[in-house]
Amino acid sequence: MLNRRRFLTLSSLSGLFPSLAFQPRTVAPAPLVISTWKQPKANAAAQAVLDRGGRALDAVEAGVRVPEADPNDTSVGYGGLPDRDGRVTLDACIMDEKGNAGSVTYLEKIMHAISVARAVMEKSPHVMLSGEGAQAFALAQGFKKENLLTKSSEAAWREWMKTAKYKPVINIERHDTIGMLAMDSKGDLSGACTTSGLAYKMNGRVGDSPIIGAGLFVDNEIGGACATGLGELVMRTCGSFLVVELMRQGRSPQQACEEAAMRIVKKQDYKEVQVGFLATNRQGDVGAYSIQPGFSYTVSRNGKTEVLEAKSFLGK
Repeated sequence: MLNRRRFLTLSSLSGLFPSLAFQPRTVAPAPLVISTWKQPKANAAAQAVLDRGGRALDAVEAGVRVPEADPNDTSVGYGGLPDRDGRVTLDACIMDEKGNAGSVTYLEKIMHAISVARAVMEKSPHVMLSGEGAQAFALAQGFKKENLLTKSSEAAWREWMKTAKYKPVINIERHDTIGMLAMDSKGDLSGACTTSGLAYKMNGRVGDSPIIGAGLFVDNEIGGACATGLGELVMRTCGSFLVVELMRQGRSPQQACEEAAMRIVKKQDYKEVQVGFLATNRQGDVGAYSIQPGFSYTVSRNGKTEVLEAKSFLGK
């Protein structure tokens, strides 16, 4: 007698479990670059890599190196505002289409933290290096020590020291951490995130930006997400990982960003803090959402770059 037991296939399982319903992509969308805040120059550097047929990983590294080297960007790299002890410390992470990741935290005197993070990913057995160990690794890889505290940032810090009142400012100068996601001509995704952290933070503080799953997460089967704003709130909810997992369950990038932000709103005092999420799925759809109004993001595709304003919980 034939055994009439039904064998479950992936297609039959997908009816029971929507998270298994994704299908292989047959045609890759147009190359795409998205980044947090107003970053047309960073996007242009990333897009140039994609235009040459380059890999998404190379694109995001090239893109975020632009604000890292900009002395006028006081929240990323060179020119970043220091901690309360006057030290500029950097955090960064990077993730490729294969799920490989590298990260550095509390890195001093090395301008391009994102490139050190990539070196950690590709040239060490680890995912994250921190502090003096991260700096020693960077120097061994050929990076050079540089003074990252500019005169203007030092002056701002000395002025702050007169009162030493610590209170993060929402959307300060309408920029913050840069998170960037890119899709190349093969349809592969990669992401990068880099920052000098909160101005006048406690010495040793690390935010969400170098934390895989908090400030950045990429799953090539589903999509990618990055975060900006008050990192403590993002870490408590594993924000970027949450966005990607919600997309895995069938949400659009926009729906996923909104739901992740609402997780924070429901559990935290959100009235004087900002968190923003940015995401894309493997079809190239883009979503962005923040708690407070004022979160902008930059999208480059098909030779066009736009700076857009994200929808927000308090701006509805």
